[in-house]
Amino acid sequence: MSVSVAQLGLKLSGSAVTADNPCYRPPGWPPPEDWVVSEDARGLPLSRWGDSYWDFSAWAGCSFKLDFAGGRRARGAPALSAENQRVMRLVATWIIWGPRGSKSWDYLRVCFNLIRRLVVLCEREGIVASNLGRFPKVAEQVAGLYSNKSDRDSVLLALDRLLRAKDQIGFALLDGEGIRRLSKAFAVAGGPDTEQTAYIPPRIWVYQVSRLRECLDDFLSHKQQVADCFNFCVDAYAHNFGSLQAALVAIGAHGNLRPFSKQKPRAGAQNGRQFYGSFEDTARRFGIDIVIRKWALPFGDDAIRSIKSFSAYLTLVQAVGMAYIANFTLQRKDEAGALRADCLMWEEDAVLGRVPIIRGETTKTDPDSDARWPTSPSVELAVEAMTTVAKLRMRCAAANPKVDCREEDQHNPYLLHVPFEPWSAASGDWNPYSTRPNVSPYQALILRYPQLFDPERLRITEDDLAEAKKFTPNLSKRGKFKVGEPWPLAYHQLRRTGAVNMFASGLLSDSSIQMVMKHLTLLQTRYYGQNYTRARLSEDAEAMTVAARYEVMAKQIESLVDDRYVSPLGPQRKLEIVVNLINSRDFKGLVKAGRDGEVSFRETRLGGCTKSGHCDYGGIESISRCAGGDGDKPCRDAIFDRKKEASVRRQLGRTERRLENSQPNSPRASAIQAEANGLRNYLDTIRN
Repeated sequence: MSVSVAQLGLKLSGSAVTADNPCYRPPGWPPPEDWVVSEDARGLPLSRWGDSYWDFSAWAGCSFKLDFAGGRRARGAPALSAENQRVMRLVATWIIWGPRGSKSWDYLRVCFNLIRRLVVLCEREGIVASNLGRFPKVAEQVAGLYSNKSDRDSVLLALDRLLRAKDQIGFALLDGEGIRRLSKAFAVAGGPDTEQTAYIPPRIWVYQVSRLRECLDDFLSHKQQVADCFNFCVDAYAHNFGSLQAALVAIGAHGNLRPFSKQKPRAGAQNGRQFYGSFEDTARRFGIDIVIRKWALPFGDDAIRSIKSFSAYLTLVQAVGMAYIANFTLQRKDEAGALRADCLMWEEDAVLGRVPIIRGETTKTDPDSDARWPTSPSVELAVEAMTTVAKLRMRCAAANPKVDCREEDQHNPYLLHVPFEPWSAASGDWNPYSTRPNVSPYQALILRYPQLFDPERLRITEDDLAEAKKFTPNLSKRGKFKVGEPWPLAYHQLRRTGAVNMFASGLLSDSSIQMVMKHLTLLQTRYYGQNYTRARLSEDAEAMTVAARYEVMAKQIESLVDDRYVSPLGPQRKLEIVVNLINSRDFKGLVKAGRDGEVSFRETRLGGCTKSGHCDYGGIESISRCAGGDGDKPCRDAIFDRKKEASVRRQLGRTERRLENSQPNSPRASAIQAEANGLRNYLDTIRN
């Protein structure tokens, strides 16, 4: 165990414990038995680390105890032995004081109780929970402890975090293989009313995200014209009404004051009011009529009939920007809809360079006011477009006394809000700026703006359905997904699809999705999977990635018996790999074991690695030893994937160019030569 206590600290809300308080962090690891973990309302010691329970009531503002011993009441927590109590104390200490320590009392209680169920199972079976991995028959019973999806997702996340902290804590309750098997067992068990969130087929996902991007690109290419037109229109209203505030608070039609309405000849000649005829003429003059027609009008309607079409277009840009961000952050719709203009920040990473992070308020799991989501660099254009619209509209919101904007709102507006311009539908009946609109469903956006997506491009094909069912076996359970029908896009589908796509590029037939997800996969798997950042990432999104990672791993194992996978040591060795791992003697048993996820599999540049545990040769990143490029035989645990041939040929071309530019006979040249030899060995193997 190697723990730097400087990385540990109490983060629970309401504790008011500062860094100079002995309760703030453990004095060492494991903590001493007499370390004070909580205080009463007067600041006196209340619980010590070695106690049978910890009492946090004074900090939590309500009765709050973590019971390690149990067995005090007939219907209370089951009793634990001294050894398993110690396991629970170490786990609880990491959950509370660890680098990613809980800030929510509710989350702490839920997580503690979920883990305690598992430890109680071990107690009942007569084993210490830290040794659970040595007792596979006991581990098989863990899945039966959790019946609802929320508990299953939460316990997978907790177990995965404990696994990643194994070297610090000193043990893990389940290793990676055990967690994957548990995830598979959850998926097989399902539930009486459970229908898994649909995975969007790659073709449809790429199409919708490409259209969102096209809409944002069109707006940004006309950004200055849009701003000039907007300010011209606002000035025109302010002029005719006497002031912008008067235009905003006016009640009634006031048709004789509206500058973009039909008027009698010489209207305004006596009073100085100015009228500009149809707004379509103004839009054309500023060069924005094309984008309004392209995106904001109904099918078959080529006329911009009123200035309200301008507001509809601006609202579309904000909604499209939000949907684009949601595609690349795993945020819930209400989380994406609550972002402000300063939501995009950049973090320096030693390997990846500048990494984009979206920050905002979470709405579930942990009430963290500064939760963060790693994202794709391309979301910068969505934030820019939404910020442009938000700041244009803020001019009107700030001038409206009924909206009551704070100074903070004016400097850092919400990216998604209602229209505030004087010609909008809400004119005269305003809510405060703090009263934010509900985020409409994705389908509502599609219905309101029918030109956003071509229904024909959204129609489900046989191939689409097959791709979707790879990760949603019960997709047609309620008849919503049928060949020939448009795919019913929804924001929650974007979350799950994004999580799966992070890990599933080798399983997807649509190569374009790999290009779209390339940078995002690097960023999110590094950040969610390896704790490379000290930023507080969204726990809900992390739970989504953990579940997806083990789900995809199970699917990769399922495909291991296909002809696309070959062993560099021949077909007999491929069969031996699987047979030895699953202890099956016939082909049918081999197929069944593959489907049940009984084989370890990690994707590599050439295919996969079936070795359980760590690869001593760095085979996941470098393949010279894996493929025998160093002159020795290829690794016995390696599996080559025929579908990676095109990628390998590109890699070989780059490697050969690097070799030409390297100094002959240098260590670097030898390493590059071994890499090239390994790539050639792969190509020779798949041709045979």
